[in-house]
Amino acid sequence: MTNADRLEDRVALRADADAVLARLVGDTTGTARLREDQWRAIEALVADKRRALVVQRTGWGKSAVYFVATSLLRELGSGPTVIVSPLLALMRNQVEAAARAGITARTINSSNTEEWETVQQEVADGAVDVLLVSPERLNNPDFRDQVLPRLAAATGLLVVDEAHCISDWGHDFRPDYRRLRTMLADLPAGVPVLATTATANARVTADVAEQLGTGAGTDALVLRGPLDRESLSLGVVRLPDAAHRLAWLADHLHELPGSGIIYTLTVAAAEEVTAYLRQCGHTVSSYTGRTENADRQQAEEDLLANRVKALVATSALGMGFDKPDLGFVVHLGSPSSPIAYYQQVGRAGRGVDHAEVLLLPGKEDEAIWQYFASVAFPPEEQVRRTLDVLASADRPLSLPALEPLVELRRTRLETMLKVLDVDGAVHRVKGGWTSTGRPWTYDSERYAWVARQRAAEQQAMRDYASGTGCRMEFLRRQLDDEEAAPCGRCDNCSGSRFDPKVTGAALDAAKGELGRPGVDVEPRKMWPTGLTAVGVDLKGRIPATEQSFGGRALGRLSDIGWGNRLRPMLSERAPDGPVPDDVVQAVVRVLADWAKGPGGWASGAPEAPARPAGVVTVASRGRPQLVGSLGQRIAEIGRMPLLGAVEYTPESEDVRISRTNSAQRVIGLHQALTVPPALAERLASAGGPVLLVDDLSDSGWTLAVASRLLRRAGADGVFPLVLAVQG
Repeated sequence: MTNADRLEDRVALRADADAVLARLVGDTTGTARLREDQWRAIEALVADKRRALVVQRTGWGKSAVYFVATSLLRELGSGPTVIVSPLLALMRNQVEAAARAGITARTINSSNTEEWETVQQEVADGAVDVLLVSPERLNNPDFRDQVLPRLAAATGLLVVDEAHCISDWGHDFRPDYRRLRTMLADLPAGVPVLATTATANARVTADVAEQLGTGAGTDALVLRGPLDRESLSLGVVRLPDAAHRLAWLADHLHELPGSGIIYTLTVAAAEEVTAYLRQCGHTVSSYTGRTENADRQQAEEDLLANRVKALVATSALGMGFDKPDLGFVVHLGSPSSPIAYYQQVGRAGRGVDHAEVLLLPGKEDEAIWQYFASVAFPPEEQVRRTLDVLASADRPLSLPALEPLVELRRTRLETMLKVLDVDGAVHRVKGGWTSTGRPWTYDSERYAWVARQRAAEQQAMRDYASGTGCRMEFLRRQLDDEEAAPCGRCDNCSGSRFDPKVTGAALDAAKGELGRPGVDVEPRKMWPTGLTAVGVDLKGRIPATEQSFGGRALGRLSDIGWGNRLRPMLSERAPDGPVPDDVVQAVVRVLADWAKGPGGWASGAPEAPARPAGVVTVASRGRPQLVGSLGQRIAEIGRMPLLGAVEYTPESEDVRISRTNSAQRVIGLHQALTVPPALAERLASAGGPVLLVDDLSDSGWTLAVASRLLRRAGADGVFPLVLAVQG
């Protein structure tokens, strides 16, 4: 073929590509045209069968690249495109977009398990153009061993969307993504690969390129464009406390253009903010990791249709949610990374000329950063312990079976095992995890470097919030955008557009909402699995005669109301001392509301339990004055006897009680806690249930074990009461 023929073919291919784009965007005039950088990526994938890494700002049109390329490759007889996509919202958007271009798309993810067999058959029959797969599927044993090899052999294009998730330098590292190495190795020669992301600095870009084989030394196309978003006007509103920030939202939400997203750092905060804004007359819905899938879909549809002013969301609403006319993004609390922040604010202003982006930082932000940082990759001794347990097992061990044998919370244990799987040290099979016996080195230097990078990103967010320079330029430089320059639009470039003042009515309402004490504490009803294997005869459902009633807490540590008051008091560095008067007064309010509420002992309901006949505390090794004085004050105010404490046995000084692992925690508490004989005598004569008082419930197991002991010692019932719950 001559050069002229090749050029003619590419001209025709470009015309076909523009025609697909027109269908994708709903253009009936035939004037839609790919931008040159989009065409370069499509040409590399379709005509040259190359690998490409595209790092472009949100709204640039990365999905257009892979949908147009898919259509062209399918016309040429290629197999289906496989898109590895991280979020359900992203998948739903992509299925709808594909349909507009005449592309048949299907998904395999955790929300449609009943459709998997049908979808897999449709793929085998050639009826599917695009298969969207969640990264977690890649290491499901059945999918990995049976479906993935066939899929890799038939794939016409592999797309890794939100590819920064591959990199543990990135803000949203997912070890399942690294399983892509296996799929890449199994792809037939000449199958093009496209990796896309909007949020990767140079370090993350290099790491992703290396993992995908699109780095230096490969015949790959790397397209990295400027990251300015001309529609976004960035600003920071600094307010003295959480109540002022809530009041500011209530007063100014109607001034923000269109509909948008209010991001919070925790689920508890999202629920608090939603309740308060609704109370103030705003139409908002919450969207968090706790939201049921059907409710998430409804919330997304309401926002897309502008039936709500805002979704109050955690990062669960993030990558890939596509609403071109989203008018604003407000952060009530600062994310810990400028990369994460840029990712989330990028939801706004895709299809409008102007969108407002506001950060309302809070004093509690750093405590929340520290909590999430605490779930980083475990220390070497914990990893080695897990490897030793697997190596000595004569069968695969599931997560519930492993948990009593190692010192890790289940979610952290699972993430660690996924990393070890990618590193080749363990293997996931039906029934659990096994050791491969391969040598494995703990990369302490790498993990320490990641921790330092996290600290640097946190400092960058402090600098962003307090800085006087251009905010968009700051974010672009954090993302290593070489073309970063002052935007002329942010509050530092052009002046603040929003008054920080709040009305007295809104502030009073916010203080009332945040100051309202009381959180339900659900009792534990099932023992962790695997306890009998280590000699603790507890299993299955906790008998009703050994359970507590539902309890109460003053607040959650993640609350932006009482959480801000309780976090400093209950931190490991806080000095022990008597319970403060304002906290006692709030606890009394909780008790009064509890007594009169549904099922409360003063509610008059036929099934209501008797009023507590006495107070029992849980002995505290770290805060004995706080817990002891709290029990004493409650007993005095409630005119109840202080019966005593569930104590630690003298032999338990050397018993280590886990704070992270349910099974290990129950084992330690079972060995350590006891009801002294004097307390047992008082329980027998108390003539009613008791109020069990402690400072903090981070898992519920201390309350569960102590309640069991009290019930077995003669208590008619147990009402748990704590100052705070974790989460």
